[in-house]
Amino acid sequence: MASEFDPSEFVDRDFESARRTPAGAPVATAIAGDAQRAPTREELESRVGDMQNKLSELKRAQQELERERADLEETRRRQAEFAKGRQEMEQHLTRGIGLLEEAEFAARRDAEQMAKTLIDLREALLKVQSLDESAWTRDNLNVELTRALTAIENARMEWNSARLKFAVLNDEHAPEVVAPGAANPTPLESALQQRSYAELCKLGLALTWPMAVVGLGLLLALLLRH
Repeated sequence: MASEFDPSEFVDRDFESARRTPAGAPVATAIAGDAQRAPTREELESRVGDMQNKLSELKRAQQELERERADLEETRRRQAEFAKGRQEMEQHLTRGIGLLEEAEFAARRDAEQMAKTLIDLREALLKVQSLDESAWTRDNLNVELTRALTAIENARMEWNSARLKFAVLNDEHAPEVVAPGAANPTPLESALQQRSYAELCKLGLALTWPMAVVGLGLLLALLLRH
């Protein structure tokens, strides 16, 4: 008698298992396994080298930025120095030009005035030198004297005017003017002038010894107190 038909005998278990599992499942499982595993020594050394290279590049970039910053700072400093120096020199030069122009104008005016004074003094000198009293006669004596005195007075006026204008004409070695009171000394001054040096010393000692005694007493009091 034939056995009963069993359908499970003709079913491929591996084929059914592969058919039920998605196609990408083994690959995903492999990738997940690679991500979870620890890195090897070679991988760590490679990553360390990459990091070192990046750090070196960053240091070079930092140094380059530092050089650029230093160049910009130097340029800014020079620009500020230029602006300050330009303003300072414009002020100095403008003021100097103004002062020199004023001094030049004053010097030119003084030179012109001096030239005119020289002409007047030369003319006055010629007039004074032209006075010849040997040509005077008894008849024209008074007229010639009046004319000569007038010429001398005019020359004196020119001279005094020139001395007021130009200090170089003033005689530094002129005798000092004595004060009115100095011409007549007082009786006390006359008495002192008549005494000798020794007598003046004795007189000074007689006038100052009380003050010397008082000072010596104060000094002794201070020494005794200490």
